[in-house]
Amino acid sequence: MPALPSWLTDPLWDQFAALLPQRPVYDPAHPLGCHRPRISDRIIFDKLLQLLRFGCSYEAIADTTCSATAIRNRRNEWIQLGVFAQLRHIALEMYDRIVGLVLDQIAVDGSITKAPGGGEAAGRSPVDRGKQGLKRSGMTDGYGIPLGRVLAGANCHDSPLLAPTLDLLDEFGPLPDAITVHLDAGYDSGKTRTTLDERGLRGRIAHKGEKAPIQATQRWHVERTHAWQNAFCRLARCYERRIEVVNAFFDFADTVITVRSLIRRAWTTHRWEGRPRRRP
Repeated sequence: MPALPSWLTDPLWDQFAALLPQRPVYDPAHPLGCHRPRISDRIIFDKLLQLLRFGCSYEAIADTTCSATAIRNRRNEWIQLGVFAQLRHIALEMYDRIVGLVLDQIAVDGSITKAPGGGEAAGRSPVDRGKQGLKRSGMTDGYGIPLGRVLAGANCHDSPLLAPTLDLLDEFGPLPDAITVHLDAGYDSGKTRTTLDERGLRGRIAHKGEKAPIQATQRWHVERTHAWQNAFCRLARCYERRIEVVNAFFDFADTVITVRSLIRRAWTTHRWEGRPRRRP
C-alpha cells in the first residue's frame, strides 16, 4: 500500500533527487574493485515516507530491498547534507510564488505528543500522567501552511517558546509592514506583549477566564495544521531520540503538507504534466 498518492510523491521525489549528490553504484575504494551495489535512493526515499506516514519501526519496514541499518545510515547522510531542510524551503518558495503565503496573519500554538522513547527534546508530559512527551511550538501563515517549529519537552510552557518561534520569521526575507499574531489564552501575559512589541508585531490574544471560541479568530489555522502533522504517525508518537532526526521528519512532513496544499489550490488555475484528474 503506497504511503501517499503518486501525484504527490512523484513531484516530491523529483525535487528531492535534484538535491542529492551523485554517488557511484559501486564503491571505487573497494580493494577488489567490486562490492554490493549501492541501494537506490528512491527505495530509501519511499521507505522513509512509509516510516513517516505509518509510524512503524525501521525493522518492520525493512525487506529484501534494503535493511533497517541501510535506512538509518542513508537518513543520517541526508540529514548531514541538509536535504530535508532544503526541500522544505524550496516547497515554501514555490508555494509563495504560485499561491502566496499569507504572512500578515500569523498563528502560533503548542501541541503535545507522545515520546515513549524519551530523547533529547522529551520531558514529563502534564497531560499523560508524567510519561515522556514532546512539545512543538508551531507557526503557520494565515492559511495554515507550516512556517517552522521549535521543539521542547512536554513540561515546557508555551509562553517561553514564543520568542524563538517568532524568530523563525527571519527566514522569509521581506515581511509585511503590519503582522498580526494570533495566540490563545496561554500567552495572555505582559511578557508575551513585550515580546511582540520588541519585534514590531501586533497580537490578538485570547483572554484568560473568558470564553473565546476558536472560530472567532484566525487561530484555528494552526490547530488544523497540528492535526495535519499528527496524521503522520511518526510525529504523533515519536520514538526518535535525536532532535536532529525529529526535526528532519518534521521538515519532511511540512514539505508534504505544503506541496499537497499547493497542488490542491493550483488545480483550478494551472495545468501541468501529471496533474491529478480530480481535485485532490
